Amino acid sequence: MKVIVLGAGIVGTASAWFLNKAGHEVTVVERQPGVALETSFANGCQISVSHAEPWANPSAPIKILKWMGREDAPLLYRFRPEWLQWKWGMHFLRECLPSRTPGNMRQIVAMAEYSRQTLQSVRAETGIAYDQLTRGILHFYTDRHEFDHAVAAASLMRDLGCPRQSIDADEVVRIEPALAGIRSKIVGGDYTATDESGDVYKFTSGLAGDAAANGVEFCFNSTITRLITEGSGVSAKVTGVEIIDGNGVHKVLRADAFVVALGSFSVPLLKPLGIDLMIYPGKGYSATYRITNPDAAPTVSLTDDGHKLVLSRLGDRLRVAGTCEFNGYTRELNPVRCDAITRRTRELFPTACDYESPVYWTGLRPLTPSNVPYIGKTRYGNLFLNTGHGTLGWTMGCGSGRVIADIVSGHRPDLDFAFTGMPQDKRPAVKTNQPARA
Repeated sequence: MKVIVLGAGIVGTASAWFLNKAGHEVTVVERQPGVALETSFANGCQISVSHAEPWANPSAPIKILKWMGREDAPLLYRFRPEWLQWKWGMHFLRECLPSRTPGNMRQIVAMAEYSRQTLQSVRAETGIAYDQLTRGILHFYTDRHEFDHAVAAASLMRDLGCPRQSIDADEVVRIEPALAGIRSKIVGGDYTATDESGDVYKFTSGLAGDAAANGVEFCFNSTITRLITEGSGVSAKVTGVEIIDGNGVHKVLRADAFVVALGSFSVPLLKPLGIDLMIYPGKGYSATYRITNPDAAPTVSLTDDGHKLVLSRLGDRLRVAGTCEFNGYTRELNPVRCDAITRRTRELFPTACDYESPVYWTGLRPLTPSNVPYIGKTRYGNLFLNTGHGTLGWTMGCGSGRVIADIVSGHRPDLDFAFTGMPQDKRPAVKTNQPARA
């Protein structure tokens, strides 16, 4: 089949790579001049199965209320006169119910673990280098109540197959000696040795290069204006996508199947088709610092729970990312939030980096209320979804690309997940060491 993938972030590029492996003729449409230049560009760089506890959990509403009005809050909710934001918020509160969290976590862990194993297979096959580290992810806590909650969450994670181990403060510093300077403030942590980190932009660029060498066509600088459909009911289908190319020329690209991997921008594209996705953009921030004292910088990817920041070593750079701002589709940098990231990083590792010349960035995470992405079919027989991965686009990217290639090809993916528009049938959460379907 001829398949058009809309979007060239990590999710769209992985989708194209696996569709090409499955024997399809693939074209990728992207408005930027290259791959991974928006939300995939400068994120926290963690492959974090252990970070599968959804933001929507019973403790979230109280935290959000506590943070109201603070410009440097880990989660800043700016109320706007738009129905989607309010509707999303109501759905989020429903997902915070204690009865909802375990099921959502099970979905996230299944896809995240499947994706981590898939990434390892792709890395072995392609040889892509992306400043990857396979030293695990270490969460550390400076609040006793948060640590006690984390111990319970870690137990549930282990029940779901993720080896997240609760550890004491001394063990935290043993695993990451660079944290010795704040040992007196650490009350505990948890460590997942199987988690990884690496530069998502470098990986996506390498994967796109491999895909292009094998026949995938990338149409950059191409703005998508609408999807063209015909028919109704069970016979409804998409016949083409209208774009404006880099020369300002309107074109219609035709294909047999279409995969929407546009993150937060999937919502306005699909709404005219009667597909209302519950996705709202959550503006995440990052700062990248040049490491000037390698011995004082961390070598294990970290999560600072109290400040909702993740820190990853990328060769001679330190990437620090996190916080979330609900403020529509704006990507303007908020200096207060940028300064908060640098201030906290300097507190943790005062002599490690050049803190005078940080490179700040923002990206719009496509958040669903449950943190479970939309992956699967729609009511249009040849239109498929691979979007809404929230903060876990890099973690889930390769796995969701692989499964959407299976679904487009008419195969049932090899894991138990609530695929959109498809009946659930119970399968093992993850099958290990499964080769990609060629």
